[in-house]
Amino acid sequence: MITTERLIVRPWRDSDRAPFAALNQDAEVRRYLGPPQTRAESDAAVDRMVALQESVGYCFWAVERRADGAFLGFCGIKPGRWPIEDLPEIGWRLGRPYWGEGYAREAAAACLDWAWATRDWPHVYAITVPANRASWGLMERLGMERLAAGDFDHPDVPDDSPLKHHITYRIARPA
Repeated sequence: MITTERLIVRPWRDSDRAPFAALNQDAEVRRYLGPPQTRAESDAAVDRMVALQESVGYCFWAVERRADGAFLGFCGIKPGRWPIEDLPEIGWRLGRPYWGEGYAREAAAACLDWAWATRDWPHVYAITVPANRASWGLMERLGMERLAAGDFDHPDVPDDSPLKHHITYRIARPA
């Protein structure tokens, strides 16, 4: 468990499933990720995170607000795929009511601090689509740098989709 001034970043609980499903059914939250997810698809994502936590000791963890225990979404690090296969990938997704409050940055910075304190990774990576300015803007505010050579077409996205092309960012372990 990781705590910050306002947040708790923690393993998933069964009670997170319903609010996470609601978050994943919000078309605006899913705007740069693909269509809204069914409850079964959302639950499967939680199951994958729980399995990762059990097998490697980290995942995209649940994020809750300390003041009232509200489930905000997720933030964490997991083994990456595609151009960053098995490299540490940081990611976040918060419900729309929690956007613009600095929660994603607070959680992501805490997850990076956790990574540097507990793992010997030389870098942590992140991916998004070019249109998702909020996401890559946060990556840059965290000190991540774009790797133009890491641009790729996502293999799970249809060729005619505006979400096909992705960009990659990276941050180095602090000196």
